[in-house]
Amino acid sequence: MASATILKSSFLPKRSEWAAARPSATAQPMPASSLAVRAGSYADELVKTAKSIASPGKGIMAMDESNATCGKRLASIGLENTEANRQAYRTLLVSAPGLGQYISGAILFEETLYQSTVDGKKMVDVLTEQNIIPGIKVDKGLVPLAGSNNESWCQGLDGLASRTAAYYQQGARFAKWRTVVSIPNGPSALAVKEAAWGLARYAAISQESGLVPIVEPEILLDGEHGIDRTFEVALKVWAEVFFYLAENNVFFEGILLKPSMVTPGAECKERATPEKVAEYTLNLLKRRIPPSVPGIMFLSGGQSEVEATLNLNAMNQSPNPWHVSFSYARALQNTCLKTWGGRPENVKAAQDALLTRAKANSIAQLGKYTGEGESEESKEGMFVKNYSY
Repeated sequence: MASATILKSSFLPKRSEWAAARPSATAQPMPASSLAVRAGSYADELVKTAKSIASPGKGIMAMDESNATCGKRLASIGLENTEANRQAYRTLLVSAPGLGQYISGAILFEETLYQSTVDGKKMVDVLTEQNIIPGIKVDKGLVPLAGSNNESWCQGLDGLASRTAAYYQQGARFAKWRTVVSIPNGPSALAVKEAAWGLARYAAISQESGLVPIVEPEILLDGEHGIDRTFEVALKVWAEVFFYLAENNVFFEGILLKPSMVTPGAECKERATPEKVAEYTLNLLKRRIPPSVPGIMFLSGGQSEVEATLNLNAMNQSPNPWHVSFSYARALQNTCLKTWGGRPENVKAAQDALLTRAKANSIAQLGKYTGEGESEESKEGMFVKNYSY
């Protein structure tokens, strides 16, 4: 029954719509202007930004944790959640020498976009000096979805147009909106539709302000389900997402995607090899993602640092129409954060750890990563149930 539902793709009109679309002998032709996708005045810039981020051997560093989530990271190394400590850690990240060799974009939290480093330089300026494009998280987080099976929806559309315009003036050139889908909780049709519609409205508004939208419906790893169930749900989610992106006249050449890799649930006893993850994930892309989308920047979703890199490498063993790369947070920063420990004398060692991970994923984007010489710490799993920014 489930597969039959999936085959009834959201890309297809309802039967009544097919009937309405059939031309009659007396029907007048539809004006070409009514069919045009309006990309707005930023169309050329959106394409340029998206292609720059999706450069060979490069990916995105996600450092857009909310202050509350950043506080949890700091607490893990015994630091208090203060603006000074957040500033010190974010300074460490953006000022790592040579980071721009491997990283093409950095997603920031609003505080960071307007923040200066401990040396008094604007964070956005430090990034652009390394040819790293600044981006900004624009959603306002997850809240309970009324009428659902204990699921969530993502808020933040109110006032988004004015906020994205201000972020563009501050130097941001792309945006990110994350919503989630839970497999153990359904997912209900209501939750999937709400996620897809919210992403589409956000994407259209962002493009109007000159920001390339990263579209991220994260399928959470929670659950005992196998990889086939993840694949089944992902097919449905991405069909809904692209249906509503098209309905909202979103310019596909000026977006980036941030999907979950297709993996078994975190509590599933049957694990998947990188080759199997790559096979399922690439099949998902081929069935649902138009080739006009410039970049697929995968989230790590609770995988260990090495696991995320191995899976990315496996996906780049064969040609595909997209730039298949990474947009990692913990899978870039876990060892870096532990190495730093909040001590100024450890900054260089922590930056070296960050560069090691960034370089490994850069090599994986080119399909040449072997996994040799990795530390045991980088192989540790980091799954956090219902992880939220």
